[in-house]
Amino acid sequence: MSALLAETTGRPMTECQIHQLLANERRRAVIERLDASTGTVTVRELSTWVAETEADQSPPPVRVRDSVYTSLHQTHLPKLHDAGVVEYDRERSLVHLRPAVRQVDRHMDVVNGLGVTWGGYYRSLGVFGLLLVVGALAGLPVVERLDPLLWASGTLVVFAVSGALQLWDHRWRLRRTLWKSIRRR
Repeated sequence: MSALLAETTGRPMTECQIHQLLANERRRAVIERLDASTGTVTVRELSTWVAETEADQSPPPVRVRDSVYTSLHQTHLPKLHDAGVVEYDRERSLVHLRPAVRQVDRHMDVVNGLGVTWGGYYRSLGVFGLLLVVGALAGLPVVERLDPLLWASGTLVVFAVSGALQLWDHRWRLRRTLWKSIRRR
Protein backbone atom coordinates (compact mmCIF):
# COMPACT_ATOMS: atom_id res chain seq x y z
CA MET A 1 0.00 0.00 0.00
CA SER A 2 1.37 3.38 -1.01
CA ALA A 3 1.67 6.30 1.36
CA LEU A 4 0.21 8.63 -1.27
CA LEU A 5 -2.95 10.24 0.06
CA ALA A 6 -5.95 10.68 -2.17
CA GLU A 7 -7.10 14.28 -1.88
CA THR A 8 -10.78 13.41 -1.85
CA THR A 9 -10.83 10.48 0.56
CA GLY A 10 -7.84 11.08 2.80
CA ARG A 11 -6.98 7.38 2.47
CA PRO A 12 -3.79 5.97 0.95
CA MET A 13 -3.92 5.06 -2.73
CA THR A 14 -3.27 1.46 -3.69
CA GLU A 15 -0.69 0.40 -6.25
CA CYS A 16 -3.59 -0.34 -8.60
CA GLN A 17 -4.92 3.22 -8.27
CA ILE A 18 -1.47 4.64 -8.98
CA HIS A 19 -1.15 2.45 -12.08
CA GLN A 20 -4.60 3.59 -13.25
CA LEU A 21 -3.49 7.18 -12.75
CA LEU A 22 -0.35 6.55 -14.83
CA ALA A 23 -2.14 4.46 -17.47
CA ASN A 24 -2.77 7.56 -19.57
CA GLU A 25 0.16 8.84 -21.63
CA ARG A 26 -0.88 12.49 -21.26
CA ARG A 27 -0.95 12.26 -17.46
CA ARG A 28 2.52 10.68 -17.48
CA ALA A 29 3.73 13.44 -19.81
CA VAL A 30 2.32 16.11 -17.46
CA ILE A 31 4.15 14.60 -14.49
CA GLU A 32 7.40 14.31 -16.46
CA ARG A 33 7.16 17.90 -17.71
CA LEU A 34 6.34 19.31 -14.27
CA ASP A 35 9.15 17.22 -12.78
CA ALA A 36 11.59 18.81 -15.23
CA SER A 37 10.34 22.36 -14.64
CA THR A 38 11.03 24.56 -11.68
CA GLY A 39 7.84 25.72 -10.06
CA THR A 40 4.49 26.55 -11.58
CA VAL A 41 3.58 26.04 -15.24
CA THR A 42 0.56 27.31 -17.16
CA VAL A 43 -1.87 24.87 -18.72
CA ARG A 44 -1.13 26.50 -22.09
CA GLU A 45 2.60 25.74 -21.73
CA LEU A 46 1.83 22.17 -20.68
CA SER A 47 -0.60 21.60 -23.53
CA THR A 48 1.87 23.02 -26.07
CA TRP A 49 4.66 20.78 -24.80
CA VAL A 50 2.47 17.64 -24.75
CA ALA A 51 1.12 18.47 -28.23
CA GLU A 52 4.68 18.95 -29.57
CA THR A 53 5.61 15.55 -28.19
CA GLU A 54 2.53 13.84 -29.62
CA ALA A 55 2.65 15.53 -33.03
CA ASP A 56 6.45 15.47 -33.25
CA GLN A 57 6.27 19.05 -34.54
CA SER A 58 7.21 22.41 -33.10
CA PRO A 59 5.03 24.37 -32.99
CA PRO A 60 2.32 21.74 -32.90
CA PRO A 61 -0.73 22.01 -35.12
CA VAL A 62 -3.36 24.22 -33.49
CA ARG A 63 -5.95 21.43 -33.69
CA VAL A 64 -3.70 19.07 -31.72
CA ARG A 65 -2.74 21.70 -29.14
CA ASP A 66 -6.38 22.65 -28.58
CA SER A 67 -7.36 19.00 -28.20
CA VAL A 68 -4.59 18.47 -25.64
CA TYR A 69 -5.51 21.66 -23.80
CA THR A 70 -9.14 20.60 -23.52
CA SER A 71 -8.33 17.08 -22.31
CA LEU A 72 -5.81 18.37 -19.77
CA HIS A 73 -8.20 21.04 -18.47
CA GLN A 74 -11.30 18.86 -18.31
CA THR A 75 -9.95 15.40 -17.47
CA HIS A 76 -6.30 14.82 -16.70
CA LEU A 77 -5.35 17.75 -14.46
CA PRO A 78 -8.47 17.41 -12.28
CA LYS A 79 -7.73 13.67 -11.92
CA LEU A 80 -4.11 14.37 -10.91
CA HIS A 81 -5.32 17.12 -8.56
CA ASP A 82 -7.88 14.82 -6.92
CA ALA A 83 -5.15 12.22 -6.40
CA GLY A 84 -3.01 14.83 -4.63
CA VAL A 85 -0.19 14.66 -7.19
CA VAL A 86 -0.53 18.20 -8.58
CA GLU A 87 -2.00 21.47 -7.43
CA TYR A 88 -4.28 22.74 -10.20
CA ASP A 89 -5.69 26.26 -10.04
CA ARG A 90 -8.53 26.22 -12.60
CA GLU A 91 -9.23 29.97 -12.43
CA ARG A 92 -5.64 30.99 -13.16
CA SER A 93 -4.79 27.87 -15.24
CA LEU A 94 -1.66 27.15 -13.21
CA VAL A 95 -0.23 23.76 -12.25
CA HIS A 96 2.61 22.63 -9.99
CA LEU A 97 3.67 19.36 -8.42
CA ARG A 98 2.86 18.46 -4.85
CA PRO A 99 5.26 16.46 -2.64
CA ALA A 100 3.07 13.36 -3.00
CA VAL A 101 4.37 12.99 -6.56
CA ARG A 102 7.39 11.15 -5.11
CA GLN A 103 5.16 8.13 -4.51
CA VAL A 104 4.09 8.14 -8.15
CA ASP A 105 7.61 8.82 -9.49
CA ARG A 106 8.88 5.45 -8.35
CA HIS A 107 6.38 3.81 -10.71
CA MET A 108 7.77 5.83 -13.59
CA ASP A 109 11.34 4.56 -13.11
CA VAL A 110 13.26 4.18 -16.36
CA VAL A 111 13.77 0.68 -17.70
CA ASN A 112 17.26 -0.08 -18.95
CA GLY A 113 18.26 -2.16 -21.99
CA LEU A 114 17.98 -5.37 -19.95
CA GLY A 115 14.26 -4.82 -19.36
CA VAL A 116 14.58 -4.01 -15.63
CA THR A 117 14.58 -0.66 -13.86
CA TRP A 118 17.93 0.84 -13.02
CA GLY A 119 16.99 0.69 -9.33
CA GLY A 120 16.30 -3.04 -9.58
CA TYR A 121 19.53 -3.57 -11.48
CA TYR A 122 21.61 -1.77 -8.83
CA ARG A 123 19.90 -3.63 -5.98
CA SER A 124 20.57 -6.98 -7.67
CA LEU A 125 24.18 -6.04 -8.33
CA GLY A 126 24.65 -5.03 -4.69
CA VAL A 127 23.16 -8.28 -3.40
CA PHE A 128 25.26 -10.32 -5.84
CA GLY A 129 28.44 -8.50 -4.77
CA LEU A 130 27.59 -9.02 -1.11
CA LEU A 131 27.01 -12.73 -1.70
CA LEU A 132 30.39 -13.02 -3.43
CA VAL A 133 32.18 -11.32 -0.51
CA VAL A 134 30.35 -13.40 2.11
CA GLY A 135 30.96 -16.56 0.06
CA ALA A 136 34.69 -15.81 -0.10
CA LEU A 137 34.81 -15.19 3.65
CA ALA A 138 32.83 -18.40 4.33
CA GLY A 139 35.21 -20.46 2.21
CA LEU A 140 32.84 -21.47 -0.61
CA PRO A 141 34.62 -23.41 -3.35
CA VAL A 142 35.69 -21.34 -6.38
CA VAL A 143 34.64 -18.04 -4.74
CA GLU A 144 37.23 -18.41 -1.96
CA ARG A 145 40.05 -18.44 -4.52
CA LEU A 146 39.87 -14.66 -4.72
CA ASP A 147 40.30 -12.33 -1.78
CA PRO A 148 37.00 -10.78 -0.57
CA LEU A 149 38.54 -7.36 -1.18
CA LEU A 150 38.91 -8.23 -4.88
CA TRP A 151 35.24 -9.29 -5.06
CA ALA A 152 34.20 -6.04 -3.36
CA SER A 153 36.46 -3.98 -5.64
CA GLY A 154 35.16 -5.77 -8.73
CA THR A 155 31.59 -5.08 -7.68
CA LEU A 156 32.41 -1.39 -7.16
CA VAL A 157 33.98 -1.23 -10.62
CA VAL A 158 30.81 -2.73 -12.13
CA PHE A 159 28.75 -0.15 -10.18
CA ALA A 160 30.92 2.67 -11.54
CA VAL A 161 30.76 1.42 -15.15
CA SER A 162 27.00 0.92 -14.86
CA GLY A 163 26.55 4.43 -13.47
CA ALA A 164 28.59 5.87 -16.33
CA LEU A 165 26.52 3.92 -18.87
CA GLN A 166 23.29 5.09 -17.28
CA LEU A 167 24.48 8.71 -17.30
CA TRP A 168 25.59 8.40 -20.93
CA ASP A 169 22.26 6.83 -21.90
CA HIS A 170 20.31 9.60 -20.13
CA ARG A 171 22.38 12.36 -21.74
CA TRP A 172 22.12 10.70 -25.16
CA ARG A 173 18.30 10.62 -24.87
CA LEU A 174 18.29 14.24 -23.70
CA ARG A 175 20.49 15.33 -26.61
CA ARG A 176 18.24 13.52 -29.11
CA THR A 177 15.19 15.24 -27.63
CA LEU A 178 16.88 18.65 -27.74
CA TRP A 179 18.14 18.04 -31.28
CA LYS A 180 14.60 17.14 -32.43
CA SER A 181 13.28 20.26 -30.74
CA ILE A 182 15.90 22.47 -32.40
CA ARG A 183 15.38 20.91 -35.86
CA ARG A 184 11.61 21.52 -35.66
CA ARG A 185 12.11 25.24 -35.15
